[in-house]
Amino acid sequence: MSFIECRGLTRLYKRGENEIRPLDGLDLDIDEGEFLALMGPSGSGKTTLLNLIAGIDKATAGTLRIGGTDITTLSRSQLTEWRSRNVGYIFQLYNLIPLLTAYENVELPTLLLPISRTERHRLVSAALELVGIANRHDHYPRQLSGGQEQRVAIARAIVTEPRILVADEPTGDLDKSSAHEILSLMQRLTRELGSTLIMVTHDPHATEYAGRTLHLEKGRLVSQAAGMGAAS
Repeated sequence: MSFIECRGLTRLYKRGENEIRPLDGLDLDIDEGEFLALMGPSGSGKTTLLNLIAGIDKATAGTLRIGGTDITTLSRSQLTEWRSRNVGYIFQLYNLIPLLTAYENVELPTLLLPISRTERHRLVSAALELVGIANRHDHYPRQLSGGQEQRVAIARAIVTEPRILVADEPTGDLDKSSAHEILSLMQRLTRELGSTLIMVTHDPHATEYAGRTLHLEKGRLVSQAAGMGAAS
């Protein structure tokens, strides 16, 4: 049994009298610990799929079983609780809070957990160390480069030790050198943490770091290929 199983997964929106189907009966299996890249033109359904797996959105039809739980059956409050325990989200534009230090930004997700201050400090320090930004823990976002900001954002995503990491164009705002550093870091983290990483990207070079790349068009899977990351 795969860690993530999509069966007939459909997302339907009503826009006036028109129906829009960003996902249309998708079947997909993702193994635990896999680094998966999603590609496709705008409107192909890749971000919709990412948001469904992350528990940010709910499917209109079909099943989405993750670790044995069909999250399509969860209520909104149950889904919020499930997401806080299982998912870390990496954004293109970092979404750091300017008035908080790197440490404080990474600490934010842990404030929702019933843990002690000592345990919270351990988690935050370990996350900053893993992404190589511990020496910038007291810096504010404006004092960091784009690559350093994304490292902080990744630390924030992994601090609660989630089973799933989802990344929406994580290198879209970075130069080539910084993008390479971030993608190499994400590749290494999937190996070290055992998290399943699903990344949306328009950059074919970014897919080389993934173990597998799926191409979507009009809400359907049209092709898949192994990446260089599969052998890394």
